[in-house]
Amino acid sequence: MSLPPITIDPKLDLVLERDIDVPVELVWRAWTTPEHLRHWFAPKPWTITSCSIDLRPGGTLDFVMRSPEGQEYPNTGCYLEVKPFERLISTDTLLGGYRPSPNPFFTAIIDLARNGEGTHYRAIAIHGDAAARQKHEEMGFHNGWGTVLTQMVEYIKAGRI
Repeated sequence: MSLPPITIDPKLDLVLERDIDVPVELVWRAWTTPEHLRHWFAPKPWTITSCSIDLRPGGTLDFVMRSPEGQEYPNTGCYLEVKPFERLISTDTLLGGYRPSPNPFFTAIIDLARNGEGTHYRAIAIHGDAAARQKHEEMGFHNGWGTVLTQMVEYIKAGRI
């Protein structure tokens, strides 16, 4: 069964798409296992100091990012869709159990597809309005998400998964 396509709206969405030379199964584990995610998900020298995942629709993704200066930024989101090895959708618009978030910003879609022995990887950040999209782009979406993707590939290739 193929997944329904995601329609990109360039006024609201940011996209990072790459072919990477690591298997889909390992990319999925990197994204869905707290002890792996915390090693690559923050662009160095930032770190992830804690991470918990309840991997099911309505379940939570909780992590704390720490800046090089030691300031911590908690992040909480809700999984909307979990299709192993194909698609992971989470949002900070909702908290666990589909409860409304007081500080919504964006919804993340991670689409994975086999590409030979590697993976076609697409990350989409969907925003509620053009101002939020612009803010995310100015915060460094492409550089930041590109950096963490590279860090994830290096982490996998180092045999840590």
